[in-house]
This record gives sequence, C-alpha cells and structure tokens, in this order.
Amino acid sequence: MNWSLIAFAAFATIAIVGSLMVVLKKNPVASAFSLVLVFFSFAGMYAIMGAHLVAALQILVYAGAIMVLFVFVIMLLNQDAPISDFQESSGLFKGITVLGLFGLASALINAVLRARDLQPTGDLTPEKISEMGGNLQVVAETLFSDKLFHFDLISFLILGAIVASIALSKRKNSKGAKA
Repeated sequence: MNWSLIAFAAFATIAIVGSLMVVLKKNPVASAFSLVLVFFSFAGMYAIMGAHLVAALQILVYAGAIMVLFVFVIMLLNQDAPISDFQESSGLFKGITVLGLFGLASALINAVLRARDLQPTGDLTPEKISEMGGNLQVVAETLFSDKLFHFDLISFLILGAIVASIALSKRKNSKGAKA
C-alpha cells in the first residue's frame, strides 16, 4: 500500500472541498478560513512531493501573511456583518473540529518522526545544493527562471482575488444602503 499516494489523495480531496467552501460560504470570514484550509492542504501536498521548503513557504507566506491581509480587508470592508462564535456552533461541528485537530496533530507528529529517515531524491543532492550556493539560491534560480510564468500567474491570481473581494463587498454594501 502506497501511503504517500493515499495522503496525497486525502490532501487533494481536502483542497477541493475547501475550495468549494470558499466559493459557497456566505460569510466572507468563513470563506477566508476555508482558504486557509486549502493553503494547508497544498502545503501537505508539497511536503509529500519532497518540496519541504515550498511547503514551509506556503504556510508562512500564504496561510500566514496573505490570509492576514485578506481577513484585514474583509473585516475593514464588512463591518456590519454579524460574527458567529465557536461557542454557538453545533456539537457536530465542534466534534468534527476536534477530530480534525487531532488528525492534523498526529499527521504532523508522524511527519516529524519520519523526516529523520528520509533520503534526498532527484538530482539535487545536499552536496550539489551546497556547490550551487545553498538551498535559497537553488530555489530562487528555479523560481525566477524555470517557474517564472507560474510565479507571475500566482501573483495575478492573488491580485484578482483581492479586487474581487473588494468588488463583492462594495456591491453587497451598495444594495443594503438606503437612498
């Protein structure tokens, strides 16, 4: 049984369900937290593929900094929306949340314990990476040469998401405004 394939399929399923929740949720804050779930599942997929630096950057940059920006913009533009509290949630939701947290914690502990036994794969061995100038140098050269189109595409997607969230918020506020 190939555990990495099963884990990849699980992370992919979580990403798809989370993406649907981003689009289908009516509360923009809930959509933003669903997007955090998607970002974490992407990081899990990157880690399974052996791109641990990209997985860490995914969590730090997207799940951290970009989502703080999104939530700040949502909170700034959507001041009158009621906020639901976790204490008011149903027991089923709380149970699923606790089970998900235990599953995530056990997966993290398992990944840390198994990381000691992993050997590098591919043509970039630790010696070759040191010879090329270090890990950051290799990632930067790859990102800005072979993957430049993908880097720019992600930048435009983020910019489009920010503009769309502002436009949707303004449209919603203008419908509710009294003339």
